Amino acid sequence: MDAIDREILSALQEDGRATMTEVAQRVGLSLSACHRRFRDLLASGVIRGFRAELDLDLLGLPFEALVFVTMRAADHASWSAFEEAVAAIPNVVQAQRLFGEPDYQLYVAARSQQHYQELYDHALTQLPGVQRLTSTLIMKTVVPHHAPM
Repeated sequence: MDAIDREILSALQEDGRATMTEVAQRVGLSLSACHRRFRDLLASGVIRGFRAELDLDLLGLPFEALVFVTMRAADHASWSAFEEAVAAIPNVVQAQRLFGEPDYQLYVAARSQQHYQELYDHALTQLPGVQRLTSTLIMKTVVPHHAPM
């Protein structure tokens, strides 16, 4: 991967709906050269896919929380059961397994504080293998999701 590939990725990160012609113009390549590089980035797995970035406020989910999960046991069966169960909760927007303690970080979106409490009481606390949950509320997103270049 070279600097031009990184520019292509940057352009697509800023606007995933940009046409290949627009990307080629931005990075200073011919359309065919840009398209070839784009196909190579797809084939190599650097670009895993495209998706819409959703506005949780407009979707009626303005209440955001990070939930840190400490597991009772550190074994494959516990992790598998937990990960399968947490993936089934629609309001868990993202879940990450961490090194050290805590074991997981969940990003949860809810309609309100009351809705979050219901999710916490009836879904999150019922996840298999959980020893402790710790929540913190998101005040403001300072850096939205983007790829390092």
